[in-house]
Amino acid sequence: MSGTTAADGAPPQENPPTPHQADPEEDDVEEDGAGETAGAGGEGGKKKKKKKKPKKKKVEQSDPPRVGLSKLFPDGNFPEGEIQEYKDDNTWRTTSEEKRYNDRMAMEDPETTYQNIRKAAEVHRQVRKAAQKFIQPGRTMTEIAEYIEDGTRALVEGDGIDAGVGFPTGLSLNNCAAHYTPNAGDTIVLQQGDVLKVDIGVHVKGRILDSAFTLNFEPTYDKLLEAVRAATDTGIRESGIDVRLGEIGAAIQETMESYEVEVGGKTYPVKPIENLSGHSINPYQIHGGKSVLLVKNDDQTKMEEGEYYAIETFGSTGRGRVIEAGECSHYAKSHDAPHVPLRLTSAKSLLNTINKNFGTIPFCRRYLDRLGESKYLLALNHLVAQGIVQTYPPLHDQRGSMTAQFEHTILLRPTVKEVVSRGDDY
Repeated sequence: MSGTTAADGAPPQENPPTPHQADPEEDDVEEDGAGETAGAGGEGGKKKKKKKKPKKKKVEQSDPPRVGLSKLFPDGNFPEGEIQEYKDDNTWRTTSEEKRYNDRMAMEDPETTYQNIRKAAEVHRQVRKAAQKFIQPGRTMTEIAEYIEDGTRALVEGDGIDAGVGFPTGLSLNNCAAHYTPNAGDTIVLQQGDVLKVDIGVHVKGRILDSAFTLNFEPTYDKLLEAVRAATDTGIRESGIDVRLGEIGAAIQETMESYEVEVGGKTYPVKPIENLSGHSINPYQIHGGKSVLLVKNDDQTKMEEGEYYAIETFGSTGRGRVIEAGECSHYAKSHDAPHVPLRLTSAKSLLNTINKNFGTIPFCRRYLDRLGESKYLLALNHLVAQGIVQTYPPLHDQRGSMTAQFEHTILLRPTVKEVVSRGDDY
């Protein structure tokens, strides 16, 4: 993905033609067998060849990524994700004329979920590819978050309600499993022995692409990462139209618990974090109402055609259960926020800022800082107290344990299941 943006047109010539030196692309003439100029319209006339159009150079992504996708995909068609056929009683969908027709109609609609979420997925793939090289021990959490978010905004070509960052970049370390991103003044530096969850969100017209991976920089916890990645792939494989959510959780748990990690001569079983889950996604709503738990449960709710889900799993060497702890950074306006009178003028002003720039897309304090908001904590806490804004504090397993996360967004199309965020990396 490295490279610079190439300008359209022919490359500069090292030796430009002089008045006595013919330019082969401009003044080629045809000669007859005697070496005389063949006339097109009379004796001695010249016939010029049609001037060759210089080939346009392919636009490449820059490093760091800053070239918008409209330049890389000018036709507006973005790569399809990994295709998986439905299992068991749903295999008929692949060849059904009715379902194939429905799929084609959705494909041809320029405003469809498919192209919007595929665009978000391509942004995610390109940004995370660069981020995986950038993220190294010695970087601060703020440097990492801003690198990812600046790239996301540039590639998706938006920074607000129409398109932009889908939620604050999660950079949860070690026993912190989720919902940490640095606030202003954060001084945490990534260490060689850390296990870092990188959770990146991108949205296009409210269609949120949610995908995450885990990085470690020494082999101690390789098996933990392997277990969680395998469990996520299991969850994706088992998902499908009419599949019950509780059955997916049982399959995830079975895969996760087949792994163990040896640390300092002691063996730890890998446990699924029982009170975290994957989830359906609705337009402008990251948690759409359905949950895909990571353990066996009795939820008989079925997945439905046209829905899309974040299939994410979390594994831990600890107790396999998280609690809220630490300073909050993640916030979101409630999807069903009540209409209540606000007594603080500052709260009214802050709510206007939230409505204008985020709507119900999650945000963090750094995003308010970027917009020029200051001394807003009292107003923000007032919106929380009134039930208008929700908080999402960091989630931790027991101290000393390690946690990992892998996540993909899947789209339940009428004919097939599309893992839209799949890439060469995971």
